[in-house]
Amino acid sequence: MHKAISGICLTMLAVAGCASGQAAEAPAKQDAAKGATAAAVAPAEAAKLRAALLPAPKGMRVTYGPETGVFGGLKSTQQGLAAIRQSKLERPECGAATQLDATKLAQAPAAVISFATEGGSLTQAVVSATPDAFPAPLPKQCASYQAEVDGTRVTYRTKALDMPKRGDQSRAYITTAMRGKDDDAQVGTVAIRRGDLITTMILVGKKVKPRGLYELGRMADQNLARVTR
Repeated sequence: MHKAISGICLTMLAVAGCASGQAAEAPAKQDAAKGATAAAVAPAEAAKLRAALLPAPKGMRVTYGPETGVFGGLKSTQQGLAAIRQSKLERPECGAATQLDATKLAQAPAAVISFATEGGSLTQAVVSATPDAFPAPLPKQCASYQAEVDGTRVTYRTKALDMPKRGDQSRAYITTAMRGKDDDAQVGTVAIRRGDLITTMILVGKKVKPRGLYELGRMADQNLARVTR
């Protein structure tokens, strides 16, 4: 199932890229983001971004990163954009709905890290940006749609969660990806902004529990509060 999910940024392997891109963007804008280089950011800024990342949660190991640089130039962002372009979405605007826009944040300082267990993965991105870069609410038409991924038809259904408010802005969602009756997977997404830092977390597994997402949100917001004082 993870291979099918990867086409719209919901895979174990390229899930870091889920914080990137908007499938509905014009090709020119996609190419602009794709052409961004992994430019280094100022040492002090990079240290601040890394400090905002979570340590490995209990039972998880680091599988990628931490990587720092401009958001559009991160390897994870590039992989996410490529995954979206390779998929055929019923509603293209839904491919990266609720996620950070790599075309708008191509030159924004950022850090990314990924963790994994035998049954799932967690990826976190932290970006230094203005409040208007915070992901918009899920469009109504994106609550349920289909996509063709590697020749397989997959249905995606997303619902908003009533997560306790964190930071200055926060949202959480769970997306269920269905390819067959017994071949489902879920993706939990959390986005939090505190001051000029925005973090997104994507938890992938067979079954994602809202309580677990809320706890990740609490821990991530604690880190944001600590580095933005």
